[in-house]
Amino acid sequence: MSGSVSTTVQLARSGGRFRLAAALAALSLSPVLSGCILGTEKPELSLEVPSHYREGSQRSPDAAVPALDWWRGFRSAELTGLMEDAQIYNLDIAVAIAQIVQADAQAGIAGAPLLPSVTGTATAELIKDPGLRPVSQYNLGLTASYMVDFWGKNRAALYAAEESATVARYNREVVTLSTIVTVADTYFQVLAAQDELRVARRNLAAAQRILALIKQQFAGGTASQLDLSQQEALVSSERAAIPPLEIALRQNIAALAVLVARAPANFTVLGGGMAQITIPRVTPGMPSELLYQRPDIRQAEAQLASSNFSVEAARAAFFPQIQLTAQTGVRSAALASLFGPGAWYYTLAAGLTQPIFDGFLLESQLKQAKGLQLQYLQAYRKAVLSAFADVEKALVALSQSTLQERLQAEAVANSRKAFEVSETQLRAGTVNLITVLQTQQTLLIAENTLAQVRLTKLLAASSLFQALGGGWTPQGTLAAVQP
Repeated sequence: MSGSVSTTVQLARSGGRFRLAAALAALSLSPVLSGCILGTEKPELSLEVPSHYREGSQRSPDAAVPALDWWRGFRSAELTGLMEDAQIYNLDIAVAIAQIVQADAQAGIAGAPLLPSVTGTATAELIKDPGLRPVSQYNLGLTASYMVDFWGKNRAALYAAEESATVARYNREVVTLSTIVTVADTYFQVLAAQDELRVARRNLAAAQRILALIKQQFAGGTASQLDLSQQEALVSSERAAIPPLEIALRQNIAALAVLVARAPANFTVLGGGMAQITIPRVTPGMPSELLYQRPDIRQAEAQLASSNFSVEAARAAFFPQIQLTAQTGVRSAALASLFGPGAWYYTLAAGLTQPIFDGFLLESQLKQAKGLQLQYLQAYRKAVLSAFADVEKALVALSQSTLQERLQAEAVANSRKAFEVSETQLRAGTVNLITVLQTQQTLLIAENTLAQVRLTKLLAASSLFQALGGGWTPQGTLAAVQP
């Protein structure tokens, strides 16, 4: 069921012009008077913000905000170029920018009901009744209408759409940060594959040297067939380890090409080695600062704010709606007298609509809005706690992988020295082949482990920059972020 009360006021010609002007003035002032009942109810956040991080130094909290171009701290010109290209050409960022345009347009759509609607009409009719002469009718008119937003429904919808546009802007920053970190991680994977390839080829060359020596000893009768077969098996294993590393290298280069919007067939990476990469020094600062540094936290906060206004709009829908309409124009049976004084007409109308029973539609919509509000509240809490955890995990990984790299480098140096000594003694015939094979395997494992540890360290560094919201300026006004 639906009920409506409509009142139409026909103004008399005498003094009607002044009444019409007053009515139109009231119609134009309606947006100023509307929305006065808009509520400010917000859910309790109940956030647990620690006073400090468990890992990392607590000194120099101001240094916690990474520089906009934090990737330059790795001292790699090629990586810097890839980062800059990704920010310009990456297609995921382009999609996020397009979503900003859509969100801004949606905010404009949501704000349209807050302004009067004016429509122009023009008609020409020829009416022929049986037995009568044809009659012409010409009409020019303007119709203005406005929905008085006394309860704040439309204004709350506008605020919700504006917050959604803010969400889209923060999403662009989240996508940008994620993209450039992915570029760094993929580039480090390329360097790791190149380092491991060098290790594998060096070990293959060493195994081939030992194999040549064993063949000489076998020909002289000082080595057995078992010794020869074992070393041949080791050489084959070293050769078999190279193709998987080539796969990793080439696939990561292809992934980098997509990140900078290039065709993989026309894209190359020089690379080098992980030892050439410098790890920038980063201090985490205070956890409370993370609430402003991370764009994903600000995005979740804007989503929560949008849901708050959506609840207000759903609640205001229960109250009556007031519609004001004004129409004016000229009507005449002849074009020559269309603009004469007697052709002018106008009408004013005010209508009130109050929902009575709608099958619990409005109540269900309010419950839905409250459920979405609760969802975004929990998502915001999770985003904050996840951000703290991301920083903690990155700090642990960076500090422990740095320690592990130093220890593993010592293990590689000792293993290489042991293998060189065993190879020299094998040539002199003062050591058996089993000892040589053991030292060679130990060196192989140690060098591969060192390459993986260095990769873990580089990935931890880039993860720490991402966890701290690197590459984004929270101090800048959000309105300055243009699509």
